[in-house]
Amino acid sequence: MSAARDEILGKIRGSLGRGPLTGDSAAKLEARLANHPVGIIPRRSEGLDRKGLTKLFEDQAIEIATTVERVSSLADVPKAVADYLARFNLPAEFAAAPDPLVDKVPWGERPLLKLKRGKPSPTDAVGLSVGFCAIAETGTLMMLSGPDNPSTLNFLPDDHIVILPASRVVGPMEAAWRRLRESRGGTAVGPTMPRTVNFITGPSRTGDIEQKLEMGAHGPRRQHILIVEDESLA
Repeated sequence: MSAARDEILGKIRGSLGRGPLTGDSAAKLEARLANHPVGIIPRRSEGLDRKGLTKLFEDQAIEIATTVERVSSLADVPKAVADYLARFNLPAEFAAAPDPLVDKVPWGERPLLKLKRGKPSPTDAVGLSVGFCAIAETGTLMMLSGPDNPSTLNFLPDDHIVILPASRVVGPMEAAWRRLRESRGGTAVGPTMPRTVNFITGPSRTGDIEQKLEMGAHGPRRQHILIVEDESLA
């Protein structure tokens, strides 16, 4: 723990009139962090198999103005991306996350597509990311910050395309957090956790001005998810 964090937590403890936890209190806190008690789980996704979860996620995502396309494998991704760009008269170039899954896509099948790997610039109209996880209950994407998927890809470009393996679709949000903990060694704290976890439910919108719905207020005005049904993808 850094000296600055120690100082901040020390001030908080001082304002509460107590010192660091010790003995039984500390043991209870450690046990809670290790066991991750589960909250209330809605029944909407209960008991669904992979096919059912994927269908529920797709239905929920479409309900919130997200477009969804299913493809059989990563080999189908270049055509799907090219078709999307052509549909909205977008440039055939985009900023793409340096995620290992993007490297497995045979982009050479569509040589006119130009990928710029890494963070997007303000002039990039389209960003492409890889979804860490998807929550079927609400049609929500769980995106992690890091070198492989810069968070700016989620917010800066006007159009956001997300590659999502169907195997990453889970039921409730609790399952998404469990998947994250398991991918990081089973702990909810510590340096292995991402700096930022973004939950994205549809394209950006606001209705603050005269109750008129405006898309793209604080992020992409369009979100397009490519569900890759190849179950071999983790």
